Amino acid sequence: MSGLSVLAVDDEEPALDELRYLLRSSPHVSGLSLAQSATEALMRLQEGGIDVVLLDIRMPGLDGMDLARVLARFSAPPAVIFVTAHEAHALEAFDVGAAGYLLKPINGERLEQLLFRLRRPLSDEGPGHFDGYAVESGGRTKIVSRADICWAESAGDYVRLHLRDGSSYLLRAAISVLEEEWSDHGFARIHRSSLVSLRDIQEFRTEGARTTVTVCGHELPVSRRNLRDLRDLLVRHARPGAK
Repeated sequence: MSGLSVLAVDDEEPALDELRYLLRSSPHVSGLSLAQSATEALMRLQEGGIDVVLLDIRMPGLDGMDLARVLARFSAPPAVIFVTAHEAHALEAFDVGAAGYLLKPINGERLEQLLFRLRRPLSDEGPGHFDGYAVESGGRTKIVSRADICWAESAGDYVRLHLRDGSSYLLRAAISVLEEEWSDHGFARIHRSSLVSLRDIQEFRTEGARTTVTVCGHELPVSRRNLRDLRDLLVRHARPGAK
């Protein structure tokens, strides 16, 4: 698997230096270019060969959001990860199809997770495909990645997304819609109210007529209706070389 060619764009030199350090240390990056304005970045991007753009939002002249809209019109646009000190643009980033949204100071581990996901070959998604969901938390908008979700629970007109770090967020969506969207991404419906990540199932247990799975430390019931399909999926995912 080859590394990513990354372009980092920030008008502030200290921030650009931090990105340079983090990206040069990353095993997922094979090439790095730097730009201190959106105009300079656009000139570099027109040469081609860039897989990912790490992009500040607030810059003089053409800002990062404007540049992202221009890139969206490319025939093969690079993935865009916004790197900003401001949370207010998260929903706008979602609308322009950003692959990630990092707040300054940059969390190196979170950056590595994003780069890993973008580097990983995907069968039906381009490198710029955005798999995140905008949720509200304490008056703030947060982007939650599907890759960080271990299970989802129906809650009336909402779905509660349970993350591996123990946090949870409400998303206004029907669990049946998520089931359809996530079925090709390793998630399975185990109950009318639960959708789980197969790779996060820690234990499968049947006692009498009751079957449960343990997912990220939580014991969840499996309905009779979903039991056979779940067993088949677990066998396929457990098979060597299964995806």
